[in-house]
Amino acid sequence: MPDQDDSLLLYLNDAIATSRDKEGLFRSVTEKLRLIFPFDAITIITLDADHQYRRVFLRDYLGEILLPDYPGSKPERAPVAGNPIEQFIHSRHLQQYDLQELLQDYPDHQPFNALLSEQLRYFTVVPLRTGGRLVGLLSLVARRRPELSDMDADLLEKIGSLVAVAVTNALAFEEIARREQEKTMQLALNNALLSIKERGELFRAIATEINQVVPCDYFGVRAREPDSPMRAIAEFSKQPDGTFAPLDEGRYGGMPDSEAAKKAVAELFSQPGVYVGPEFEKLVEQYAMLRHIRDTRGTQSILCAPLLETGDEQAAALILASHQPQAFTNEMLQLILSLVPQIRLAIQNVFAFEQIDALRAQLERERTYLIDEINTSVADRLDDFVGGSSVMQQVYTRLGQVAPTDTTVLITGETGTGKELVARALHNLSPRRERALIKLNCAALPAQLIESELFGHEKGAFTGAHDRRIGKFEMADGGTIFLDEVGELPLDLQAKLLRVLQEKEFERIGGRRVIQTDVRVIAATNRVLEEEVAAGHFRADLYYRLNVFPIKLPALRERPEDIEPLMRHFLERFTKRMGKPVRGLRERDLQALRQYGWPGNVRELEHVLEQAVIVSQGPFLEFAGFSAAALSTPAAPEAGGPLKSLKEQERDHILAALQRTGGRVSGPNGAAALLDINPKTLEARMKKLNIRRTITAGE
Repeated sequence: MPDQDDSLLLYLNDAIATSRDKEGLFRSVTEKLRLIFPFDAITIITLDADHQYRRVFLRDYLGEILLPDYPGSKPERAPVAGNPIEQFIHSRHLQQYDLQELLQDYPDHQPFNALLSEQLRYFTVVPLRTGGRLVGLLSLVARRRPELSDMDADLLEKIGSLVAVAVTNALAFEEIARREQEKTMQLALNNALLSIKERGELFRAIATEINQVVPCDYFGVRAREPDSPMRAIAEFSKQPDGTFAPLDEGRYGGMPDSEAAKKAVAELFSQPGVYVGPEFEKLVEQYAMLRHIRDTRGTQSILCAPLLETGDEQAAALILASHQPQAFTNEMLQLILSLVPQIRLAIQNVFAFEQIDALRAQLERERTYLIDEINTSVADRLDDFVGGSSVMQQVYTRLGQVAPTDTTVLITGETGTGKELVARALHNLSPRRERALIKLNCAALPAQLIESELFGHEKGAFTGAHDRRIGKFEMADGGTIFLDEVGELPLDLQAKLLRVLQEKEFERIGGRRVIQTDVRVIAATNRVLEEEVAAGHFRADLYYRLNVFPIKLPALRERPEDIEPLMRHFLERFTKRMGKPVRGLRERDLQALRQYGWPGNVRELEHVLEQAVIVSQGPFLEFAGFSAAALSTPAAPEAGGPLKSLKEQERDHILAALQRTGGRVSGPNGAAALLDINPKTLEARMKKLNIRRTITAGE
């Protein structure tokens, strides 16, 4: 029947060339094939370019055949390995199989078992090739053994070539539609990010847009700050009219051990995943929280997408849930993961909006700041170097050696030992003194803002970037940049800082132009960077780049002979500044000041004397109980005596600072300022060391 065959091929070719409707096209193909070849079911499977994964493209059971759902029956990507398809793809021509024989090699293959249960036994597999490339398989299943002649086999292979073209076209149209859908959603999310600032309305808009392409009954974003439990920052439930209404996180109040259940299920949310059907039911047995939402809200499937990088101290996840048992697919998960950058940005906006406002105010002060830095004289900076102890003489020698050069300097020492003072002196004694000394405290800003602070950003680089920002490295061109607390830099920024040190170039965030910079780098830290490198918290290559010329500042307790000249220096300054009379110093007070351990070093001594000048009324300086507190503080152990652990020493330092500030932690007169650390960091250390905020007399 050559004419009939040619007519069929011509018909199929025209249908493929003119049709854009996938279902209609393949329904037509199925009907025409059935007129010539007897079969009861047809399946088309597509393969990826490497033949590693398969996807059910079309499955059509004719007549009254109803097969149950089984894993792999949905149109999702699945591995080829471990099932008969790995055998089929190696044949270049049509092959016929008996399912009973195939089941001897693959006894647990559920699709074959399901077909045999309906007496569908005979399998004809046609390779789908176009341009010599295998793009999929066409399988015809029948109850009766088909008797195919060589001409029939040849015709089926020709039809397979046409179907391969149709499949390729349909996949291309699907991909175009998917990309358009993704772009549309990304544009909608970007518009929401730019136009909505209120947290609830922002996430409601995100939920509404996602629901357009991934229908869900629940939308939630949960986040965890470092050392804090996971908490919901946005949760919505779909209403009967299709809108989303906020949920109250307190709704779990009646659930036994709800906090423990939330903490346990957080590990599930830390990895991307789709949990539907039997897989969801397995999780219900494992997690009490999932069992609770299934029983109380009818949830039968969930989709999880982490929103922050693995290893980040923070954690956040997007969770979608549905009342349908097969609501989500891996394709939907991939779409959601493509939206993660926008959703992550929304979370960062929620957490960092106030910091951005504060940073904007800081920008307005930058011009004044730079003028003050440039106009400060060398003499003003060097006046604060007081003390002729041998350890300080070594510091002066090293400072004088390296100051005239462009060598990178790493200043180490405890808080309050004068690291910034040394940095200023290095700059002011260098050939760069006519240009700016730019300072950045790496511990004073959230991690997501430090990169912008260092390198700047272009307008529109991220939400809130309404104008171009010039970073510290760009402002310091020709001068010096002082990176205080450099040990606090996140690892990803350490790599970018290393590039600047090596290549002397960088790019603004959102920019494409490489900016050359001529900057001398001075870094400081109170951490032991060798230990941080060993612990994996600091890059070894960056450490060696910074540690070209180290200057270690001694603690005040290591230079007791300098305490009295430092006192005289500070007293002269404060009495002149405040217009106070010069008062005497009792020997017992001087003795107490010498015996005190000075956890805050020179800065703490300065604050003690400033307070004494303010409160004193009589002929002698009054130290407001400081002498007794200092005398009660154990002195540093003598050589050969018992040493306290670092943890005990840290606790003593913090207690001493709290004693001096009356228990105040934050603020200009708080212990955090005295110890030169972030108030939140101090509170975390106090909690770890079991130190109460209010200091009692016995403590």
